[in-house]
Amino acid sequence: AWTHLRVNMYPDGGIARLTLNRPDKLNSFTGAMHAELRAALAIVQADKTIRVLVITGAGRGFCAGQDLADPDMAMGERGPDIGNVVEQNYKPLVLALQSLRVPTIAQVNGIAAGAGASLALACDLVIAAKSASFLQAFSKIGLIPDTGGTWFLPQRVGMARALGLAMLADKLPAEKAEAWGLIWQAVDD
Repeated sequence: AWTHLRVNMYPDGGIARLTLNRPDKLNSFTGAMHAELRAALAIVQADKTIRVLVITGAGRGFCAGQDLADPDMAMGERGPDIGNVVEQNYKPLVLALQSLRVPTIAQVNGIAAGAGASLALACDLVIAAKSASFLQAFSKIGLIPDTGGTWFLPQRVGMARALGLAMLADKLPAEKAEAWGLIWQAVDD
């Protein structure tokens, strides 16, 4: 039973579709969502009838990054152990996506922010609705891009644009993201 994820496998067509399913929270990540994603990616990896994976978000956003209200982010004596959250959840997610035997496509609708933007960039192809946007929101909470962002950003747009996106946390519209080479294509909604 999936709580934070809709999983549709179409073996006849070879398509697996994972839909982040917390639309009321712009599909922001929780520890439970990470566990479901790991399980779903293991299914995709093992099922030889699947030829492609599509990841998208339910509702009006792709993924707003980490849900700061998640119990994994609870403030302890020294605050949340963000390094542990990255090591236990985000690093395995990116490594699993990168090692899948099938191509991955991010189908971005609405906002892809923080780790959500990095999740999209960890996929082989990113196709975004023209109304979508990308936001490296990490600097707003005193962090550097995680979830592979420090690798994917400069690889796709160059160091100057990567630094600007990371340091200034400006929203990048999909059509500009396409022009900069951050994504493959911006398409009509």
